[in-house]
Amino acid sequence: MTKSVPFTGDEKDSLYAALDRHRDAVLWKLEGLDDEQLRRPMTPSGTNLLGLVKHLGGAELGWFRETFGRETGPLPFDFDRDETSDMRVEPHESTEDILEFYGRARGAADQVIDELGLDDLGTSYAGNAVSLRWVLIHMTTETARHAGHMDILRELVDGSTGDHNRG
Repeated sequence: MTKSVPFTGDEKDSLYAALDRHRDAVLWKLEGLDDEQLRRPMTPSGTNLLGLVKHLGGAELGWFRETFGRETGPLPFDFDRDETSDMRVEPHESTEDILEFYGRARGAADQVIDELGLDDLGTSYAGNAVSLRWVLIHMTTETARHAGHMDILRELVDGSTGDHNRG
């Protein structure tokens, strides 16, 4: 069973727990699938489960690290070459590579969350001043949105449905 958002927790702990709950759902949607199933394009645009994980790893690094002036480390895509490259798993990338990237991104984001206060400001890629609070809310909704996509993709892959938070 995954973390729950505390009913009476402080704001930062509650926002962080909400993000982590959806991060865990993303990983749960991959459990029990083989490499072919994880990479199988399930929509006309080619969306697949592993590509969504890669995208979310990039989003974590962008919003938590770049926004607050921190290094991201190497990225397994190149937006300058192809603005959708973060959604695609290349043939040379293994499932383990993508999961390792997502884990590294989560850890790097967690470091920023731990070090900053909710009112600390950074600069978004569009040049807007944004608080850590705003980034936590944004990334929670982004992760939940893609976890919902993954619910549908997983059902299409093998028929599995359900809520990972049930014990």
